[in-house]
Amino acid sequence: MYSVTINQRVELIKNDEDKINIFVEEYKPFIAACAQKVVGRYVAYGQDDELSIALMAFVEAIRSYDASKGNFLSFSQNVIRRRIIDYQRKEKKHSTVVNINGYVEHEEEETDLSIAMSIEKYSNEEISEYRRLELQQLKKELEKWDISFFELVNISPKHKKTKKIYSNIIKFLLSRQDIMEKIKQKKYLPIAEIEKNLKIPRKTIERARKYIIAVVIIFTGDYEFIKDYVNWEVE
Repeated sequence: MYSVTINQRVELIKNDEDKINIFVEEYKPFIAACAQKVVGRYVAYGQDDELSIALMAFVEAIRSYDASKGNFLSFSQNVIRRRIIDYQRKEKKHSTVVNINGYVEHEEEETDLSIAMSIEKYSNEEISEYRRLELQQLKKELEKWDISFFELVNISPKHKKTKKIYSNIIKFLLSRQDIMEKIKQKKYLPIAEIEKNLKIPRKTIERARKYIIAVVIIFTGDYEFIKDYVNWEVE
């Protein structure tokens, strides 16, 4: 079978306190990156209340997560944002600013606007952090197939003709749910079925095995930020 994805892992550990603690420790850099984006400055563990709130929000996200909520990293980031925003609103609830004309303006309105803008889209730093975490997860998953990133660089198709053959195999596999189930359950590439359906020589398929498996794993897993960098289709 494929190794467990981040989404699946969260669903498996959500009721296990010890495993949750291990998971939180592993994702502390991600939690800090999320908190820093909302706060707009550097934050440090043991120094900033916002980071403590972010940690609690991350645990809350783990406990409340299910597959219907989409990618866990995106879901947890939204929970972290909401909890920090709630905290900021409570802190600023009684904070007002009197301008030179004598009327009172609520600082919260301006704060809400900046927060809304930060929620509107991911920053480049956040995307980089997501991609880094996805690459870590992908590395673990590929190791189950005895595939390394170094190998993928060397076996990626260099010629258009070869790329077209690989692309046709990948499209065929992704279009066949029955075959995809076999790949997931039995953890092997059904070379005979590919050969029979596409009339591609067995040796060609075998040479492409690791590359094909890697692309299929990426496009059927939780790798939203890596997918854009995997150019396997022939234009």
